[in-house]
Amino acid sequence: MTNASRAPRATTAAIGLPLSAALALTALAWPASGAPAPHAPGHGTGPAARVVADATLPDIPLAEFSNRLLPGSVADDRGVDLGGIGSDLYPAERPGEYWTVTDRGPNGQISVGKEKRRTFPVPGFDPAIVKIRVVGDRIDVVRAIPLTTASGKPVTGLPNQAGRDEAPYTYDARTPLAYNPNGLDTEGLVRDRDGSFWLVDEYGPSLVHVSPRGRVLARHVPQGLNLTGADYPVIESLPSILLTRKINRGFEGLALLPDGDLVMALQSPLLNPDKNSGEDSRTTRLLRFSPREGAVTGEYAYRFDPVGEVEPGQTKTSELKISALVALGGDRLLVQERTDKAARLYEIRLRHDADILGSAWDSTATTPSLEQLADPAAEGVPVPAKRLIVDLGTVEGVPSKIEGVAVEGARTLVLLNDNDLGMTDGAGAFDANGRLVDSGVETTLVKVRLDRPIR
Repeated sequence: MTNASRAPRATTAAIGLPLSAALALTALAWPASGAPAPHAPGHGTGPAARVVADATLPDIPLAEFSNRLLPGSVADDRGVDLGGIGSDLYPAERPGEYWTVTDRGPNGQISVGKEKRRTFPVPGFDPAIVKIRVVGDRIDVVRAIPLTTASGKPVTGLPNQAGRDEAPYTYDARTPLAYNPNGLDTEGLVRDRDGSFWLVDEYGPSLVHVSPRGRVLARHVPQGLNLTGADYPVIESLPSILLTRKINRGFEGLALLPDGDLVMALQSPLLNPDKNSGEDSRTTRLLRFSPREGAVTGEYAYRFDPVGEVEPGQTKTSELKISALVALGGDRLLVQERTDKAARLYEIRLRHDADILGSAWDSTATTPSLEQLADPAAEGVPVPAKRLIVDLGTVEGVPSKIEGVAVEGARTLVLLNDNDLGMTDGAGAFDANGRLVDSGVETTLVKVRLDRPIR
């Protein structure tokens, strides 16, 4: 049921990797697509590794940060400091500097009766691209770029569509907030050679092209999304099967290949054909997008390890997520599998004969669906082989909820966590005066040295 003839088409754009990533490249001999992975569960955890440096973001009031970018955008930050910049990490031009991106800002959940309500304590918050520099044990913010619409207004982090996205509420879950078709829950980030940025978003899910100054140039969404009222171009260029994404589990990882193509990762399996199928599935999808063609040119089934191997003791398969992709050269990628408490990094190769774009697996009418298959490879689905690079859960000093990953040299990983802006879920996230009860989790960048090169 695959479409082997529908191979990704490479562009001729001369877009190179950052030097730090290029240094990591070494040729590999790979098994054929669908062959057993070059690691056996329970037989080693990849190269030994250790933390060799760490740095922390100091307290910066969120209103101070936001109002410098967009004056008057945040009247009350409720005691929240800048954080959440660890949604992704991409090497900047100078050593020790990185581009990062915030997500949609402070948000949580509060149960009201049997209903869980999504709260936005600082609804005026606008997602931003943030350039950081590591200075000793401190993370300095050296530049910040707010994301704006075609007319220069903030996109905000508010959900887009009633009935599809969670309804937004105030910090105490009592008062509904308005939806915003411009809103973005940004996660993955890369910087193109022309200085523009590409981001991925969880709401659409969508791929967003942004000017060097942060203006949204185009938002690519699934066919049939019917998003109206946005103050920027919305292009229905992605497969309609993505409409079955799980809420808050759209695109999260993004990589820029040497030929200029982009690879996007769905954070979790699609709810295809229903919620139970998606929650129980270990198969998510990667998509290859050609900026030159403005179209998806490849799609790949990605198979998670059992959740208990990623996080010993965890039994909920739905806790598995992809939060980061890193291009390693050619068609090779570093893929992060994680739960909130543990993470592993794997290397895979996107072979042409593993492309399932346009096949029956892209139709919601296919039964059983890709997500329902207990063993996709046994059913003839080409699943890219993967090689374990490191189990971060075995490395002392690595924070939880790593979402930003970069590669420096041949054997150094740079990792950045998402601290959720110090928020926790539940009514206890704020005190009686509506001020944040900080979780104490800091935004932390660590460098991890591997004992063997990434080959």
